[in-house]
Amino acid sequence: MKIIKLNVDDIIELKKEHPCGGKIFKILRVGSEVRIVCQTCGRDMTLGREKLEKAIKKINP
Repeated sequence: MKIIKLNVDDIIELKKEHPCGGKIFKILRVGSEVRIVCQTCGRDMTLGREKLEKAIKKINP
């Protein structure tokens, strides 16, 4: 599997919606786990990098 280059402050669009209805997230921290925040409701969450990379639809630096 190809590793996707992720940077802090990148805006990503995920394939599935967050329960609030938003699909746009901002990256806060990158590592083996990635911390993201929903741009619709402000909820932040930490996901495993592998799981997040599978869920990404588009990256806007």
